[in-house]
Amino acid sequence: MAIIKPFKGIRPPQNLVEQVASRPYDVLNSEEARKEAEGNEKSLYHIIKPEIDFPVGTDEHEEIVYSKAAENFQMFQDKGWLVQDDTEKYYIYAQTMNGKTQYGLVVCAYVDDYMTGVIKKHELTRRDKEEDRMKHVRVNNANVEPVFFAYPENVALDAIVKKYTVNKPVYDFIAPGDGFGHQLWIIDDNDDIEAITKQFAAMQALYIADGHHRSAAAALVGAEKAKLNPNHRGDEEYNYFMAVCFPADQLTIIDYNRVVKDLNGLTPQAFLSALEKNFIVEEKCTEVYKPNALHNFGLYLEGKWYSLTAKPGTYNDNDPIGVLDVTISSNLILDEILGIKDLRSDKRIDFVGGIRGLSELSKRVDSGEMKVALALYPVSMKQLMDIADSGNIMPPKTTWFEPKLRSGLVIHKLG
Repeated sequence: MAIIKPFKGIRPPQNLVEQVASRPYDVLNSEEARKEAEGNEKSLYHIIKPEIDFPVGTDEHEEIVYSKAAENFQMFQDKGWLVQDDTEKYYIYAQTMNGKTQYGLVVCAYVDDYMTGVIKKHELTRRDKEEDRMKHVRVNNANVEPVFFAYPENVALDAIVKKYTVNKPVYDFIAPGDGFGHQLWIIDDNDDIEAITKQFAAMQALYIADGHHRSAAAALVGAEKAKLNPNHRGDEEYNYFMAVCFPADQLTIIDYNRVVKDLNGLTPQAFLSALEKNFIVEEKCTEVYKPNALHNFGLYLEGKWYSLTAKPGTYNDNDPIGVLDVTISSNLILDEILGIKDLRSDKRIDFVGGIRGLSELSKRVDSGEMKVALALYPVSMKQLMDIADSGNIMPPKTTWFEPKLRSGLVIHKLG
């Protein structure tokens, strides 16, 4: 049973939303944030990347930087750039990419559901990254940015969403840079709010799609506040954190590809021969080759694309981890042939999100920076949910969700 609740969102006035809204904190570096916020004092980057208000080179993890985030958050509210709704509501957040729209419900998820595994994860988190986000939540006493959840398809929720989205949205804009559309509607009818809460209560699980570190940080700060409060009741606002929940059937996971700096001492011919032990290798000339099915890969080497198809017996389709192409490629190519044992720490490998296109792979090899590129068939939402249900963890750099959630449309205060 998944527990959610409505909340009094803190939002920009309609005429300021495009100035306030930003990309998530973790998809760009300090320099890029500095550039995007240039000349815009209302940009959320002043709260989520507050190092931009200090001289170039200032460490984003300094206490003074976190304090600046809280100072800016308060200033945004004082100046009316962010205003809190007067009653608890749910919100509908729609994103449109390449003509396809996905509709998410902005809700408050329950901290205990994260702790007990009702909210399921598929990735490991790093303590240093958790601690960074925990400091940000603590100092602002708010979830400034939402996490990104998926839920099993639900006809009743689809109907409620449809009822609202035929009307004019409160926010409606195209984000600069990526050209994706963002829209927001408010659900303030008590019957609809109750119906949404009930539908989630009937769900066995929610799934973290993107934002594992933000989820962990939000839940850990909530648990910490409960522990420190001698009069803790369980219904306080800090027992919840903000999430945008999308039906799994609307989400798209795109490919997450690999580029490697060398062939581990092998000649290109010896490398291709080594691949033939576990793969059917077919030369595809210079045209970009996109993998067309599970267990089929694209390989770019010395100006040519190849199709690699894993031979039967080299994978286990009944194992939620063994079925993944990241597992097959990690074991049979990166480890066995190229000697790359740890994807998290090995400096010989880099990862390229499919949003950049497969031509980015050939570009990085042709430039001489990399020696070989590997294109993977994307993971499905079913595979992700099967892994989360089985209590397993996906290998690193497996999923890339696009479009990313825009930050600053709604903020949740913890008290």
